[in-house]
Amino acid sequence: MQAGFAFSKLADRLTSLAELTPDDLDLLADMPSSIAHFGAHQTILRHGDEATQCCLVLQGYLSWQNHESADGQITAICVPGDIANLQSLYRPRIEGNLTALGPAIVALVPHRFFRELAVRSPAMSHALLLMLLADHAIQRNWTVNLGSRDALTRVAHLLCEITVRLQTVGLARDFRLSSPFTQSDLAAACSISPVHANRTIQELRRCHLLQWQSKSLTITDWLGLVRLAGFDPTYLSIRFGADDARPAHARPVTADVAVA
Repeated sequence: MQAGFAFSKLADRLTSLAELTPDDLDLLADMPSSIAHFGAHQTILRHGDEATQCCLVLQGYLSWQNHESADGQITAICVPGDIANLQSLYRPRIEGNLTALGPAIVALVPHRFFRELAVRSPAMSHALLLMLLADHAIQRNWTVNLGSRDALTRVAHLLCEITVRLQTVGLARDFRLSSPFTQSDLAAACSISPVHANRTIQELRRCHLLQWQSKSLTITDWLGLVRLAGFDPTYLSIRFGADDARPAHARPVTADVAVA
């Protein structure tokens, strides 16, 4: 049913953050939504809009962009399972432009559903709060990424983050993922020029850390990429289960990677 399609990735995302019972998750089956398809670089919400719905990402990737930036600087990336404008539950006015990076499918869910959900389930209310806090933690880490890391490390760190976030919703388990962005998008997210972005990707390829084709990306040496990025997934606030192999992959490694 449509509701099942809409809430399955959201359920994965919420359970990655908080312990939820089957009864809690069953409440998502009542989620009203309209399914919207967006083309690459199509704007979903504009700066100054008053939102009455949340945008739940089902497929593809969305980005927040600085509305004042001539080069469309990307300030955040949303993956399947994310509620791109969760903050609009508390502050409906939109800051920035929400845009599809490529073809994307989004469930538009009325604010009232999430407000009622928080009342019906304290655990769900807590999970939504943790999701909002995780979004803020990611934003702080992006600030560090742009201010304290060189271009090669910025790109490596961003790719590590996107991969782990996808893994929490059952994607990129084999370190293969649909390309989150073009190299121009990557440049806009890492505050470098498209030419520099291309050179950086070529360097990562030369170090045998990844393969990047037009619409797919494969990380061929995950631990090497983690070492290069100095990536520690703690800020993502993900609950790794005892049987989950991801912490072993995502745990930061102190050895250096030769990138000369």
